Amino acid sequence: MNITIVGTGYVGLVTGTTLAELGNSVYCVDIDEKKVEGMKNGIVPIYEPNLEEMFHRNIQSERLFFTTNLKEALDKSEVVYLALPTPPGEDGSADLSYVLKVANDIGELMTEYKVVVNKSTVPVGTADKVRETIAAKTTIDFDVVSNPEFLREGFAVEDSMNPARVVVGSSSEKAKEIMAKIYQPFTNTGIPIIFMDEKSSELTKYASNSFLAVKITFMNEIANYCEKVGADVDKVRLGMGSDDRIGHRFLFPGIGYGGSCFPKDVKALIKSGKDDNFNFQILEATENVNISQKVILVSEIEKYFGGNLEGKTIAMWGLAFKANTDDIREASSLDNINLLLQKGAKIVAYDLIAEENVRKLLGDKISYAKTMYDALEKADALFIATEWPEFKNPNFEIMAKKMNNKAIFDGRNMYPLEVPEQNGFYYKSIGRKTIQ
Repeated sequence: MNITIVGTGYVGLVTGTTLAELGNSVYCVDIDEKKVEGMKNGIVPIYEPNLEEMFHRNIQSERLFFTTNLKEALDKSEVVYLALPTPPGEDGSADLSYVLKVANDIGELMTEYKVVVNKSTVPVGTADKVRETIAAKTTIDFDVVSNPEFLREGFAVEDSMNPARVVVGSSSEKAKEIMAKIYQPFTNTGIPIIFMDEKSSELTKYASNSFLAVKITFMNEIANYCEKVGADVDKVRLGMGSDDRIGHRFLFPGIGYGGSCFPKDVKALIKSGKDDNFNFQILEATENVNISQKVILVSEIEKYFGGNLEGKTIAMWGLAFKANTDDIREASSLDNINLLLQKGAKIVAYDLIAEENVRKLLGDKISYAKTMYDALEKADALFIATEWPEFKNPNFEIMAKKMNNKAIFDGRNMYPLEVPEQNGFYYKSIGRKTIQ
């Protein structure tokens, strides 16, 4: 099948490459000429494990194409995916201007039946707005479908090729048949495709992400309480997760959630509720707790240095909001950097994957190291902000030689407590006893 993907951001590029891998001819459209030219030349504009190989394979197989010309792509395709940004406004609402602008363009340019698929994360009722926008510009028959994505950054290729489920919201039998055909390679292997109405599909995405944000935040609250009463959150987590009604996933405490999805989607669902006279009290609490959780270790660092961070050098391992991505949107590292700088500390950061994005944002406000050990040179403390695999088994002897103080503040609980203790480090993590 011939398919157009409008938008080559994280969702659009992974979705387009996956659909090409499934044997479709995919035309990816973006208004950024430089980006499109780069992709034509084999440059993958985002970091995502295993994406580059699949990207190159499908370009070489002439199934994956890139263009800035929407009409050119539309004329070749029966199905059009909208994978456009829906950034939060100041009031938390999702900005639909990109989605509706492209819907307007599709209405003006289409010359035959199309299935327009909303892949972007959008509020309940957006399918109706897209339908109305297109219908205002054309008399040609078309259908609008909601098909939310459930990709985890760092595992997006795995998730796209082996989804837990495919959710499709549509009131059109014709559109359902076309979507079923696109996803037949999945359903042939037993992956369910769940058909529902458009509004239920749109809400499924927000509800899923918001629930996971609640689960993470609940575990962070439990971790903080563990410290108060002398319990060990690792033991509590194992005990809870062994109940199959709860499960082990998303029970790892840390310095809050970030990224492009959870913060934005929680805000948007809260705002959507308010627009409909409904209060998502649990989500409001989740958001408030997460804001404070992200910088919970700064007060511990202050305490360690007797309340004064002026002139102290803090090494920071990790800048991305999570491992295996270069995404720094809503990253806890940034909140901690800003607060530490305000308190007079100096930051030397190491994250080879996300460094470039942080440089664009912060410039020379902080220093950047070429290796994880270089970041520790004359450091007064180490702050671990991202759970990159290379941090899991460091050489503590090298660390001790390079640092002014053998002090680690671990926002991701990277080490069993006995490891820093055996190596003579002060070690403060989340929800566990402090090693002194």
